[in-house]
Amino acid sequence: MIGTMRRLRRLFDATTGKAVLLPLDHGVSEGMLSGLEAIPELLRAAGSLPVQGVVLNKGLARAVGAAMPADRQLVVQLSAGTKHGLPTYNQSVVCSVEEAHRLGADAVSLQVNIGNELEDRMLQDFGTVTDEAHLLGLPVIAVVYARGGQIVNELDPSLIGHCIRLGGELGADVVCAPYSGNAESFGRAVSLSSVPVLVTGGPGQPDWKSFLSMIGEALSAGASGVAIGRNIFQHPAPLDALAAVCDIVHGQRPE
Repeated sequence: MIGTMRRLRRLFDATTGKAVLLPLDHGVSEGMLSGLEAIPELLRAAGSLPVQGVVLNKGLARAVGAAMPADRQLVVQLSAGTKHGLPTYNQSVVCSVEEAHRLGADAVSLQVNIGNELEDRMLQDFGTVTDEAHLLGLPVIAVVYARGGQIVNELDPSLIGHCIRLGGELGADVVCAPYSGNAESFGRAVSLSSVPVLVTGGPGQPDWKSFLSMIGEALSAGASGVAIGRNIFQHPAPLDALAAVCDIVHGQRPE
């Protein structure tokens, strides 16, 4: 576990103790998504910003991972599903932990959607991944959503709390979940979590100022950072958006 703990520590800024993760793995699920036309250029341009890690699928990790700055953590996404699949919330493991390790991963990530008829298989995948990753000293980042099946409101505070609790109890080293909008219930779930919690960005948000306020509220409630992708790379000015998020997470709120 020493290797896992050392790598986990590098996922968080040494001064602020917070993390900004930039997921760029949306191409598998969404296809030709705008904003992802030039990932290598985006990674180079973002090199001067305090981003702790980038999440890539294995093919992109192979193509551009070696060119990433040494202080930028490579997180390899292990699971995938497409918007065309039935059901659309299915996630399957498409990259082994061993392959991620060979690619130079500093951590691995997978998505688990609970509250649907495929929950049992995704939870089984989760258990297998945590066991295999920890054997190789790799931290596991679990992105947990309540999605599909009988789920009506994915942002229901009780469901968000369950997602956070589940991730920690089943062995993840970091849990990523949406912010429910209820600071009290979210804060309680975070305070009771055995592992750090990062807030996901979710669908594209039309009101950027409100989105930044949401991040600030989640951080005040105890979140240890963010994992935000499309709300940055689909922003009209992606680097400015990323800089603003980094400022909020690491303590310098933009004017």
